Amino acid sequence: MSPYDQLEQAMIEVAAGRRIAYLGPEVSALSGGSAPSSPAALCAQIEAQVRAPRRAQGNLWSVAQYVESRKFRATLDKLVQDAFAGDTPGPNPVHDWLARVRPSMVVDTWYDDGLLRAFDAASQGTEDWGLVQGVSRNGEWIDIFTRAYDNTGAEVEAADPAWKTLIYKPHGLARKGGSMLISDSDYVEVLTEIDIQRPIPEEVQRRRTGTPFLFLGCRFDDQMLRIFARQIAKRSGQGHVIVTPGPLTRMEARFVEEMGATWLDLPAEAVAEALSVPEG
Repeated sequence: MSPYDQLEQAMIEVAAGRRIAYLGPEVSALSGGSAPSSPAALCAQIEAQVRAPRRAQGNLWSVAQYVESRKFRATLDKLVQDAFAGDTPGPNPVHDWLARVRPSMVVDTWYDDGLLRAFDAASQGTEDWGLVQGVSRNGEWIDIFTRAYDNTGAEVEAADPAWKTLIYKPHGLARKGGSMLISDSDYVEVLTEIDIQRPIPEEVQRRRTGTPFLFLGCRFDDQMLRIFARQIAKRSGQGHVIVTPGPLTRMEARFVEEMGATWLDLPAEAVAEALSVPEG
């Protein structure tokens, strides 16, 4: 079976609820907007506004920590939100397709709101989906890792098991009024607990059980990104598929092996060709 055939099969399984889509920033880039579509690009935009020390340059989490430490959290949040504000992206074939097929859960790891906008546009008055997003504990006075919202944007106590689709954004959302994990200190809070799964919402844990993942448009050349992916996919099903163009770094190749995943050496753009598969 060719890589394209394997991708089509994996997407059929996503549409049928037998596989969970896990989206990286390269999927968001399919919208063609001006917003940054990689950690490196977002880091460069922040560094264009704030000069970071050499030891931090090029590392998004370290540059964000420097800004937070020297210029306060509000400045960091505004820089990141401004990077995504005012963007006028076009249609995104993956986001639009997922909004049509309404799988049980989608994990979206980038900071943009493109997937939410696609679901909102396709809702047509239905209220069968919602969002759980990671939040920074900076400035919080309660023991919190995530917040949940219904499809109107109203905060709710927790993800509703009755939602047909749960959108999980573990790194948060870069828009006004939102929250995100982006600085080293943000991640330290989460990583100290993630091995025992406390930061992973119960409904996410329930929906992933026994179901493998389709990783689309993700790079795993950063240890923190590998840890998050590994922990989110913990106790899920076997037979993960990772779609990203080569060459892989040594640590990415090791990650594929550790996950027992099939690597498809294809760009995110290849997904558009697979979207002629039956929806269901």
